[in-house]
Amino acid sequence: MKYFLQFCRISVACLFIFSGVIKLNDPVGTQIKMEEYFEIFGTHFMVPYALYVAVFVCVAEVALGFALLFFYRMKYTASLLLALIVFFTFLTFYSAFFNKVTDCGCFGDFIKLKPWVSFWKDIVLIALIVPLFIRRNSLSAGFDNLKGDLIVATGTLLAYGFAMYCILHLSVWDFRAYKVGANIPQLMQPSCAAAYEYTMVKNGKEERFDNYPSDTTYQFKDMVLTNPECMPKITDYSLWNDEGDYTKASFAGKRLFIVMLDANVADLSHLSDIKILVQNLSNTDMVPMVVTSSDKAKYEAFIEKTGLNVPYYFADGVVIKTMIRSNPGIMYIDNGVVKGKWHHNDVPVIEDLLKL
Repeated sequence: MKYFLQFCRISVACLFIFSGVIKLNDPVGTQIKMEEYFEIFGTHFMVPYALYVAVFVCVAEVALGFALLFFYRMKYTASLLLALIVFFTFLTFYSAFFNKVTDCGCFGDFIKLKPWVSFWKDIVLIALIVPLFIRRNSLSAGFDNLKGDLIVATGTLLAYGFAMYCILHLSVWDFRAYKVGANIPQLMQPSCAAAYEYTMVKNGKEERFDNYPSDTTYQFKDMVLTNPECMPKITDYSLWNDEGDYTKASFAGKRLFIVMLDANVADLSHLSDIKILVQNLSNTDMVPMVVTSSDKAKYEAFIEKTGLNVPYYFADGVVIKTMIRSNPGIMYIDNGVVKGKWHHNDVPVIEDLLKL
């Protein structure tokens, strides 16, 4: 029992710390997932506070992980862990049973879990946490609470500081399809031919085939993709303007994307730096262009207000959120390959682009 409890404690602690840090690496992505849950459960009034809730929940995960790792106040730590995992299990079960959320966001974009996989992961965690909860009064650190306070407080502050860094800049680790080094045109193509398993019925008996049977006496029932990993990693990238589709042309040569999700709420604190960068591109072969999901009227009003007179193109909001977690953000793309990404707080100078 002693060794089993140690296994439970270390496993749960490491998983909570890992999960929290991965999500804190992309607080805006976690915010988007929180907004999705708020919409599903009808708590729309919470949407404006989604980022705060996301940071609080993820920092709490890390703090509880540290507390468990160092036996900190186990009576309270084990109780909070059990309450939290029961709540998460309810969410994942609801999402899986009603097919509401296709990815729980438990590990951000690093590991995508299907709804039922996520639910069973939480069931395993409950099985590991319950013994700790039962024996919580007999588990102690061997040092006074003051040292425990310092350890957990340090872990909590580090987690919060990490979250703030990733909010004010960009994620330390980018796991999305538009990360630096990604070849967008290649990622829009399948890496191999799609393969399917066909379920057919004949004489009341189901049979499965790797190829569609030529026997016409079989009745089709279902088909399942067996190699989803071969499918394109990017399926919805598209740019357009009043003149038509600009998707293919956006991969030609060197392009500096000024990515703006919503012009109405874009942070303009470093707009002057962006304007200087655009002006300095005039003597290079780099072409500046704004990519926005705002409609034409709103963006025309934005141009009149700010004087950022750069050719602009439209893209879907989900695509823009995936491209960069900054409004505005900057992406340098060379023949479809992402060479650099910057938060609006870190606007590059022309020398930075020339080095790339």
